[in-house]
Amino acid sequence: MEDASKWYRHVPRVQRVLNSAYQRSINTTPAEVLFGVKLRNKEDIKLKELLERDIIEMFNEERNALRENARKQIEKVQEENRRTYNLRRKKAKNYKEGDLVAIKRTQFGPGLKLAKKFLGPYEVLKVKPNERYDVLKVGIHEGPIKTSTCAEFMKPWVEYESESESDSAQDGRM
Repeated sequence: MEDASKWYRHVPRVQRVLNSAYQRSINTTPAEVLFGVKLRNKEDIKLKELLERDIIEMFNEERNALRENARKQIEKVQEENRRTYNLRRKKAKNYKEGDLVAIKRTQFGPGLKLAKKFLGPYEVLKVKPNERYDVLKVGIHEGPIKTSTCAEFMKPWVEYESESESDSAQDGRM
């Protein structure tokens, strides 16, 4: 321990630290106001390193908190969307091999705006996972010969569909 009666030895160092410390009231250091330049010494470098380290830690903590809040908000919105979507969604109909179905027309080109929305009949050849099916064209009609589709784009084939459309075409009601 140093002798307390020799305090005067530390006055220049303490004065230099005080004069080079930032003062909020003048928005700079007293030495810069007095001399027009910033004082540079070993204590400044150490202080600057400590402050930078603290600033980086604070930045990382704030960023992590923001990310965590964003993650929670995303999960909350996803859960809300899931609930409202599932309210309107009906369970897809399951088909088995050999069923006759109509498949939805998914590609529309020029002049197809008024064309039938569903093509068929098609026979279900294979049942795949996740409500997917391989189907094969039955008879002569528009559409691909063999394709893969999902239950959402299928409906059971009803024989009277094709008859009623041909009747209305003959009557001129199309």
